[in-house]
Amino acid sequence: MSILIGTGIVATAAALYLGKKGWHALHKAVGITPGVLTYQESNAALSLATTSWQQLKLNKKHLQDIPEQQLKQLQSIDNKVTYYQRYQKSQSAQNKVPAATEQQFVLNKLLQTLLPEMLASHHHLMNTYASTDHASDEKRIEANRLLQKMLDNIEQRLDILMAQIETQHLQDLKAMDGYMDSHDN
Repeated sequence: MSILIGTGIVATAAALYLGKKGWHALHKAVGITPGVLTYQESNAALSLATTSWQQLKLNKKHLQDIPEQQLKQLQSIDNKVTYYQRYQKSQSAQNKVPAATEQQFVLNKLLQTLLPEMLASHHHLMNTYASTDHASDEKRIEANRLLQKMLDNIEQRLDILMAQIETQHLQDLKAMDGYMDSHDN
C-alpha cells in the first residue's frame, strides 16, 4: 500500500513538474514570458504617475490639468512617433538616409518645441486664475480648444507622413515585381 501511495505522489509531482515546464515552453515558443506582461484595460483612466513617454519629452507637471481624452491622444502621438523613429533608424542602418522634407521638419519642430511650450502655457493658464468668474472659464475653455486643435494637427501630420512611407514602400515593391516580371521571359 505504501508503495502505491509513494508511486502516486511521485507521479503527481512529475506531472506537475512536466506540466509547468510544458506551459513555459509553450509561452517561450510564442515569445511570451509568463508573469512579465500585465494586461491594461484600454478604457481605464490614465495615471500620470504610471504614464511613460517613449519619444516625447514632456514635463509631467504640465500634464496635470489636461483632460484624459487629450492625455490618451498624447500617448497615441507618442506611439506613432516611436514607430516613425524606428523606421528612421532602420533606414539609417541600411544606409538609406533620405533628405528631410519640409513636412518632417515642421513635424519635428511641433513635437520638440511647440508642443512642450503649448502644454506649459496651457498649464500656467489653468493654474493662474483661482477665481471662478466667467472670463477665466472662457479662457480655460479656449485653452482646451486650442490644445485639442494642436494635438489633432500633430496627429494628422503623423498619419499623413506614415501613409506616405507606406505608399513609397508599396511603390518600391511594385517596381521590384515589375522588374521580376520583365525578366521572367
